[in-house]
Amino acid sequence: MPPSPLSLEDSLITSLAVRQNVPTAKVLIVDRDPAFVKKLRSVVGEAGYPTVGACTATEALATIKTEGCQIVILDREMPEIDGLVLCAAIRAARVLPGYVYIILRSSQDSEKDMLIGLQAGADDYVSKHTPVTQLIARLMTAQRILALEHGLRTTLEERTQWALTDSLTGVRNRRCFDLELRRELKIARPYGGDLSLIVIDVDYFKAVNDQHGHAVGDEVLEAIARRLEGLLPRDTDWLARVGGEEFAAVLPQTPLRGAMKVAENIRAGVEAQPMATQVGLVPIKVSLGVSGTQRLTSQEASVEELLRRADACLYASKRDGRNRVTVDEGGSLGLTTPSVTRRA
Repeated sequence: MPPSPLSLEDSLITSLAVRQNVPTAKVLIVDRDPAFVKKLRSVVGEAGYPTVGACTATEALATIKTEGCQIVILDREMPEIDGLVLCAAIRAARVLPGYVYIILRSSQDSEKDMLIGLQAGADDYVSKHTPVTQLIARLMTAQRILALEHGLRTTLEERTQWALTDSLTGVRNRRCFDLELRRELKIARPYGGDLSLIVIDVDYFKAVNDQHGHAVGDEVLEAIARRLEGLLPRDTDWLARVGGEEFAAVLPQTPLRGAMKVAENIRAGVEAQPMATQVGLVPIKVSLGVSGTQRLTSQEASVEELLRRADACLYASKRDGRNRVTVDEGGSLGLTTPSVTRRA
């Protein structure tokens, strides 16, 4: 005999909860009567739910946040704040990252009262005369709904992450680079902070693919991404893959002098040790271009302008022999090494 639609739905939701490893939700019981809170906590606890209690609205709001309660059984007739007001306050506060399922209990159990409770934000409305067995059954429904919500939220977060991450190297992708660099510029502009951009291109990468194949080329790119991230000096610095073999490092609160030193460390760090692949060690060198907001007006400081200037410096590095750093700074910097060019 085929399963009924309801049992099939239940099994799908349950399996989703298992796959997402969703723990049993903690239940907050809110009632003005401490003796009733204690009694209901005992019954709900015996049904397998962890519980906490509260007797005032203020205590309830604080407990939801501190204890992470995803299910609230709430007395409508509260002395300090009406249960309907508290229900709306829980919805407005959004104290948890996930959904809070609210069951409103009341002796006012007419259809009109139930509609008022649901409009206030409750997910379920039960009479105080409802048998405890039915209340436990409603908790099971709440748990299934929370499991589904958790699964959907997790899936959405994963898809968002995939949309902003380069699938090969695991660093930010070009779309994320554009979005985050715009955000960094908005933060830097009001306070006059310096922000620098380093564009990094793998020298003769086509030769790697031609000689060893694209699988090895992919290994090289993965290894380079890890190497580059390790060579960034601060947690606030970040890396993105912006093209086939091209990466960009963003250095917030960093003037061009500091960015040039970071770029030279990156160049030397990549050259110093070949990349490990399935065919053995593959020596790699990179060319770099550096730009920054230090010499730009607030109107000029844009993602497009920073990238245009860094790309121009990168092309100069390649033109002048590769495996070098070119900085969009003119001749005012004091640091000079054989691999660094200052570009007016």
